[in-house]
Order: sequence, then C-alpha cells, then structure tokens
Amino acid sequence: MNAAEAAELALAQPDAVEADHHGRRSFRVGGRIFATLWDETHMNVMLDEDGIRTAVADRPEVCAEVWWGRRLAAVRVDLTLADPRLVTELLADAWERRAGKPRH
Repeated sequence: MNAAEAAELALAQPDAVEADHHGRRSFRVGGRIFATLWDETHMNVMLDEDGIRTAVADRPEVCAEVWWGRRLAAVRVDLTLADPRLVTELLADAWERRAGKPRH
C-alpha cells in the first residue's frame, strides 16, 4: 500500500474528513482524529490499548506500538508491508471508537 491508498481507505469511513494536524494529514470523524499519516510509509491508527496490543501481536512485522508519554496511543502501520484488508479493519475499529457508535 501507499499513503494515497491508505488515505482513500480512511476517507471511505462514514462522515470522515481530512484535516491538517501539525503538518501531517489526519482523518477525523465528529472532529476527533482516528488516524494520521505519519509519513509517506506509515499510518498511525488510534485504537484502544487492547486493539493496539492485538494488532501488534497478530502482525508484528507490520504493526508497532506508538506511545505518547506514558500512554499507549496508537498502532503504527507500515504501509509498505500492509495489505488493504488489514488497514481497512484497523481504520473501521478506530472510526467506531472515535465516532462513538457501531458501523452496523
């Protein structure tokens, strides 16, 4: 995958919009960030701690923990190694968490 494809998947989430976040592309729902493109090859997806740990355990070659201070805050996805299905699933989970409602 590349950054453009990952951005397209993020924007496919209901009511998702793109906005600048300190010079980086962020993807939001209801004003809340659910993912950011950290650089051209990495996307940070804002899951809960259990989701982050599960993603890293299941796909350690693709996913890494992102800590902000003492808080486990996101999973960093290596887009060069990720498949679209994985990225779509992670984004859907992060979207649901930020939107505060299930997608069903």
